[in-house]
Amino acid sequence: MGEKSVQLKLLFIVNPGSGNGEINFADAISAYFESLPHTAEIYELPLNCSFEKLKEIIASANADRVIAVGGDGTVKLIAECLLQTDTPMGIIPAGSANGMAKELGIPTTIKESLDMTVNGQPKKIHVIMVNGELCIHLADIGFNAYLVKKFNDLPQRGMWGYTKAAWKALWSHHKMEVLIKVKDKTIRSEAAMVVIANATMYGTGVKINPDGKLDDDFFEVILVKEYSVMEILKLRFTNLTLNPKNIEAFQITSLNIKTKHKAHFQVDGEYMGKVSRIEANIIPAAINVIV
Repeated sequence: MGEKSVQLKLLFIVNPGSGNGEINFADAISAYFESLPHTAEIYELPLNCSFEKLKEIIASANADRVIAVGGDGTVKLIAECLLQTDTPMGIIPAGSANGMAKELGIPTTIKESLDMTVNGQPKKIHVIMVNGELCIHLADIGFNAYLVKKFNDLPQRGMWGYTKAAWKALWSHHKMEVLIKVKDKTIRSEAAMVVIANATMYGTGVKINPDGKLDDDFFEVILVKEYSVMEILKLRFTNLTLNPKNIEAFQITSLNIKTKHKAHFQVDGEYMGKVSRIEANIIPAAINVIV
């Protein structure tokens, strides 16, 4: 530990359904702290754990730091509990989608990510409220949201399953007519999808929003006008950039979107159904993350 002699109390909230089952995270965390002066309390998330119950657990633990052990869904849940408090939140990436951990440069190995939860420094970042849902990473309407739905319904995962879903989706998904209000401008456009971006990239590493910063005063809205199967496969499996001719981006603090017909909608990788309106607002300095 070197010169740091501060004893920390850490609460690890572990999603036992996360990961591929190769690592027992509770055991790994306990073993890591055996020789350290810090105390680690571990709480395993039960199925359908209510927000209120989790908030109570966090409050009663009275920890110096609260650590989400799971994927983006777990991170989002803990972020909601810690919203607009000063309690620092750490992340041990353990999910199928670890977009936020990637965004923050959190190491993927358990030893290094645990080191970071102890030695890292808290940094305030903003989040977006989208239709009343907390978005810490990326939300979108249109094509990608439709794919999230299709992909979640698939028996086969991976490249082949995704390619099949992409083909099906391309044949059956129509472009949206959107009306976007940005500050005092109204934009009317056809779009394959509209991304509401807190972060800069999808979990694969595709930089959909290269100008994004988690600690500035804005979020971005990205209008993706055209799509092809190649672009979709890029989005999911490579970190190649999308064709800039097809993309328009705006920096904003609030946003209003209306679609002529209901469009598929997802927040942080979770399918939310179909909507014809989107309202989004930034919450500045909303959570304190350990980086």
